[in-house]
Amino acid sequence: MIKIDAGDILTLKKPHPCGSHEWEVLRIGQDLRLKCVGCGHQMMIARKNIEKNIKAKEKGKDIK
Repeated sequence: MIKIDAGDILTLKKPHPCGSHEWEVLRIGQDLRLKCVGCGHQMMIARKNIEKNIKAKEKGKDIK
């Protein structure tokens, strides 16, 4: 299990239709709320689906 925190930037294997591979984590839990860094589109997705598609993770700003 990968430790993911709110504010982290995840680089995924497949790009979003806008062309961006980077997503910002807005909410954590069983499902994650992600926001596309390129266009701002938000989506909820199951943690297990995201963990197998992560290519890289970088520490982003802290959200409190």
